[in-house]
Amino acid sequence: MTERYTVISADCHAGADLLDYRPYLESKHHDAFDAWAATYVNPYEDLMADTADRNWNSARRLAELEEDGIVAEVVFPNTIPPFFPSASLMAPAPTREEFEQRWAGLRAHNRWLADFCAEAPGRRAGVAQILLNDVEEAVREIRRVKEAGLTGGILLPGAPPGSGVPELYSDVYDPIWAVCAELDVPVNHHGGSASPPLGEEPAARAVFMVETTWFSHRALWHLIFGGAFNRHPSLELVLTEQGSGWIPGVLDMLDYYHGRLVAAATKASTAESKFGAGLARSMGKGPSQVWRDNCFVGASFMRPHEVPLRDRIGLDKIMWGSDYPHDEGTTPFSREGLRIAYAGLPRDEVAAMAGGNAARVYGFDLPFLDGIAARVGPTVAEIAEPLEKIPAEASSPAFARGGSVRVW
Repeated sequence: MTERYTVISADCHAGADLLDYRPYLESKHHDAFDAWAATYVNPYEDLMADTADRNWNSARRLAELEEDGIVAEVVFPNTIPPFFPSASLMAPAPTREEFEQRWAGLRAHNRWLADFCAEAPGRRAGVAQILLNDVEEAVREIRRVKEAGLTGGILLPGAPPGSGVPELYSDVYDPIWAVCAELDVPVNHHGGSASPPLGEEPAARAVFMVETTWFSHRALWHLIFGGAFNRHPSLELVLTEQGSGWIPGVLDMLDYYHGRLVAAATKASTAESKFGAGLARSMGKGPSQVWRDNCFVGASFMRPHEVPLRDRIGLDKIMWGSDYPHDEGTTPFSREGLRIAYAGLPRDEVAAMAGGNAARVYGFDLPFLDGIAARVGPTVAEIAEPLEKIPAEASSPAFARGGSVRVW
């Protein structure tokens, strides 16, 4: 091991500037795109600011990440794809009439992302986007993006109430799980992507903040109880930017219900067992075993109160992320973010959570990245030193005082 850590951010965001998506669209959509773009008003201040080019300026991005001690990144979407009303992570479900254009917009983003990742070989794992309304089209796109070199897997959209698509436990999605397992494509589910629309009133925004991570967590128990991992044992699910402290308690809860529901299969009797007919056969392993075998957490800016749970979560499951270039991310204080979470921990544990696990899940060449980290990575001694003073300009929840509140 070197005297520096190889830090891979398992949660970063990028996207093209609005008009720069046009060359990546099929030509039949160009006229419609021109008309749409001419009247579109971007609702996000950060995408209008002079720092917006962090999303697409490859040289600036590499320089800022290196200055922050980060040598590679998993790249989730951020900007507005063609024909979307907002960033795709937060966009409401399309109407039936909008499906074709929305699909075209996501394919354009995926093509752009492949080129963007190719500008920094071995240092970006781009996460491709799909929609769930057309499973066959999703499967085709997954095969295409894998061939195009995107190594970050796919972004699994949410299926919140009112979305118009089947719930994630439905076996209608089996072809998606099958092709991801076949091609070793991780299935990523990012926080914020599964909430139903609540409106813009102050109370609605507060409720969204309270509930949004919970709606994202639902993918875990939907895929477990739906039997996706039983039918596709090599399928991998990554839950990103949803916190991590909730995981042990939720697994305990899922194990409890699993035990109560499948009691009929063991000739026991519970009040819930009448609802669990066939569940043991379709699920296979119990929830905690599925987590151990198939699941990971993109624990963006892991907070100090979550760290003591690392053994229960799984040291081989946790992947730290900076959330660059978001305001809630740790940039440019990622070294301090690592210190406030990991100071005093064994070196091998820090190495795994800060980069080693992400390298394994997303296929990064760790020896190659070690060479870059030898120049820009945070030193082992630096991260071992407890953080005495929070940087005055730090805005990330990683540095929130009194951070014992769990985000469920």
